[in-house]
Amino acid sequence: MSGVASSGRVRVLLHGAGGRMGRAVVALLADDTALSLAAAIEAPGSPLLGRDAGELAGLGAGGVHVTDDLDAALRGVDLAIDFSTAAAVPRFARAAASARIPSVICTTGLSAEAHAGLDSLAGVAPVVVAANTSVGVTVLLHLAARAATLLGDDYDAEIVELHHRHKVDAPSGTALRLAEAVAGARGLDLDAAARHGRSGAAGPRGKGELGIHAVRAGDIIGEHTLVLAGAGERIELTHRAHARDLFARGALRAARWVGGQPAGRYEMSDVLGLPR
Repeated sequence: MSGVASSGRVRVLLHGAGGRMGRAVVALLADDTALSLAAAIEAPGSPLLGRDAGELAGLGAGGVHVTDDLDAALRGVDLAIDFSTAAAVPRFARAAASARIPSVICTTGLSAEAHAGLDSLAGVAPVVVAANTSVGVTVLLHLAARAATLLGDDYDAEIVELHHRHKVDAPSGTALRLAEAVAGARGLDLDAAARHGRSGAAGPRGKGELGIHAVRAGDIIGEHTLVLAGAGERIELTHRAHARDLFARGALRAARWVGGQPAGRYEMSDVLGLPR
């Protein structure tokens, strides 16, 4: 790691280095002028332990081998990026808090235990928690809240999200964030307002409903549309993901930003300088 430090670049620990997104981060770090990979972590018992992270990412040997010794690795880095699993985040949060390491958490489906651990980490270091690190999605959420406010509740709000056939959860986390943005802008209780699809004699649409619809088909990476429809017109705000590495790019943007912040818990909107 001393060679990495002498390069002047920020030393990054990647937690979840063997996953699809982890490998995308490794590939992007190879060409990053500000950040460099210094440690690659996988879960104890992983068949990837001992492998070269660069080779896993299709780059060839880079000299950073996958390990499960998180505590030791954290002592030799400047910040951490997490693209692991929900079950692994509590352990990571505890270790990062002990080492006071600025972090970017990109894992979804976090438990109450994980959020509590991240709150503790935020007490001693800056941490960005982002279920979706897409810069475009972050802007979409901002625009959705603004449009819902400006148009008012005379404009019905419906959300449609499309993903590949292998996605196991529905609706997507991003669709739920969109729904939260609209509900928050209109002062709605999301649990009461949400309508997850409609079938049969559902009756006319009630005022204040917020429709959320999930489509699963083919190899669609991800598409989210907010429809705001009133009398005689409608507005549609859509984000389409063209490649999965956009999430890795967003994570690296957050990583470049987080190291210079005071201790606290942040979101991607903070990274972009958007108002909450």
